[in-house]
Amino acid sequence: MIYRLRKKFIKICTLSFLAVFLVLFCCIYLITYLQTTRSLDELADILTENDGSFPAYQGFGPHSDGLRPAEQNPETPFTTRFFTVRFDEEGKFLSVDIQSIASVTKEEAAAYGEQALKKGWERGWVGSYRYKAAVSEEGTVVVCVSGSSVMGMNRNFLTTSSLVFVGGSLVVLLLVTLFSKRAVKPVAESYERQKQFVTDANHELKTPLTLIRANLDILEAESGPSEWLTDVREETELMSQLVGKLVTLARMDEESTPLEAHPFDLAEAVGDTISVFAPAAEQAGKALEYRGPTALEYKGNEGAIRQLVSILLDNAVKYCDPGGNIQVELTPGRHPILTVDNSCAQVEELPLSRLFDRFYRADQARTYGSGFGVGLSIAKGIVEKHRGEITAQKPDSRTIRFRVKL
Repeated sequence: MIYRLRKKFIKICTLSFLAVFLVLFCCIYLITYLQTTRSLDELADILTENDGSFPAYQGFGPHSDGLRPAEQNPETPFTTRFFTVRFDEEGKFLSVDIQSIASVTKEEAAAYGEQALKKGWERGWVGSYRYKAAVSEEGTVVVCVSGSSVMGMNRNFLTTSSLVFVGGSLVVLLLVTLFSKRAVKPVAESYERQKQFVTDANHELKTPLTLIRANLDILEAESGPSEWLTDVREETELMSQLVGKLVTLARMDEESTPLEAHPFDLAEAVGDTISVFAPAAEQAGKALEYRGPTALEYKGNEGAIRQLVSILLDNAVKYCDPGGNIQVELTPGRHPILTVDNSCAQVEELPLSRLFDRFYRADQARTYGSGFGVGLSIAKGIVEKHRGEITAQKPDSRTIRFRVKL
């Protein structure tokens, strides 16, 4: 249990770090992308407003939207790589100007301009160029500003971030692993005290329970059976069952004691257990039905599986509505599936996710049954020891189902 808790702690901490890092990375990258795109758009605006060239530098006054263009200075006209493509009113190519760029030919520039024109958008990307198409009475001017340096910085940012991400993840994983033992130490100590309590309670209660049974036998032999002696015996048996279940739970938590697995007939084990509970179901006026194969080989711990089926059937018989139906079905396959359904009018009110919690009992169960709230917890432990899963489901508004996948 403590080992699983440490693994879960390490997993949650590491995933939390990864999630925070990814969110920060995405935010920074998005902000950077928007800022660089805006900077290129501002340059394209200046060029289109000045017929495809930079005006004489006068400080580049406020832009048409009232904002001052970013990162512009006397060197901007000489450091900005761009080209201009002109089209007439009908969209036919007129001319191209590549004086401010050396990385493209006139043919390539014309092709980029036609791509931008076909997109039909005022702004956008063609290759590594940010373009703006300005329409006037004389035709259309497409200005393409090179964004290769921006893309290069973005690629460098991605590479650096990836390296930081991998390195940071490894460091966090190492630190969390080193400190996880200290983090779960209070839980481990509490768990050890709980196990010690169960062990002590088992030893302390076994002797008085044995003496009570012996004295009951003597009293019944001397004075004969009576209502009071019967009540005492029943309560003694209930206490013995509780002690036994507490011991079982303690053993279930021992990760170092795996169940011994051997091939056995799963269908026979289920059928035998059903035969044991059939009289009790019939006496309570509840129909018990079984559907499944006559034989099904399964490798596991036969005793534990029989206990699992017994717990589920005991729960079904105990909490099935009066005059209701109990249906048990075993489905063969690589992972055999056992389902136990029973009528339950209060199923909509039951918190199914908590039914497997230790010592938890739904309020509805208190009104028509008895128990300690540990049976389903033991069933869950048995299933997990077999690397399976058990769930509580609501097939309809009046039925509760326990599904076991082995």
